[in-house]
Parts: sequence; C-alpha cells; structure tokens
Amino acid sequence: EVELVESGGGSVQTGGSLTLSCTASGFTFDAFDMGWYRRFPGDKCELVSTISSDGYTDYANSVRGRFTMTQDNAKNTVYLQLNSLKPEDTAVYYCAADTHIGATGSWPCSAVSGFGYWGQGTQVTVSS
Repeated sequence: EVELVESGGGSVQTGGSLTLSCTASGFTFDAFDMGWYRRFPGDKCELVSTISSDGYTDYANSVRGRFTMTQDNAKNTVYLQLNSLKPEDTAVYYCAADTHIGATGSWPCSAVSGFGYWGQGTQVTVSS
C-alpha cells in the first residue's frame, strides 16, 4: 500500500521558517518524481516544487529563492524548507509522487488530485 505522510506544518509570523517532511512507502521511491503542492481556499492548487527521479529540481516563481526541496533516498523522505514566509504562503501543503510530474503551475485541485499519490496534507499558516 502506498503511503505519503507529511509533517512539519504550523503557524509562523511573516519572515519565519518551517521545514516540511514527507516520508513515503509502498513504491520504489527513487524511481518516482516527487512534488509539493499547496491548496488554497477556493480549490486552487499550486505545484510549488518538484524533484525528478534523476535529481532535477524546479520551483514555481512564487517561491523560487525562498523554498528549497531536497530528497533523502536512504530515508524515503523529501523535505521542503520554507524561508521568508509570507501571508500568501498560507495553505495546506501536500506531498505527491508520480512516475512523471510536469512543470510547476496552478490548476483547479480537481484537475490534479487524481494523478499519482498524495499525502494527507499539512497546514501552513503565516500571520502578518
């Protein structure tokens, strides 16, 4: 059974930092692309960062330079370091895995949530 378990969300003030973790099981971790989505009220989902199976990382313009995604294959875990947080970063953050995850972008959540494997999500709240 595939499982993705996120942790590390919380509440911080503007300018603060958080580290999200996602531990995977039930599939060949290093053969999959991994990504972090975030879900905003109104059913908008944004793919903010990805790591391909060959280690290439990509970021949405909205987070580039502030967020860093890393992967530890020995622990079947991906991380998302969130720095210089802004109130507009407030969302539920989801870890996702798929044989191929494309470019970063925004879509209705209903258009993307059925693809690949998703975790249960972790809330990030940034106050001004």
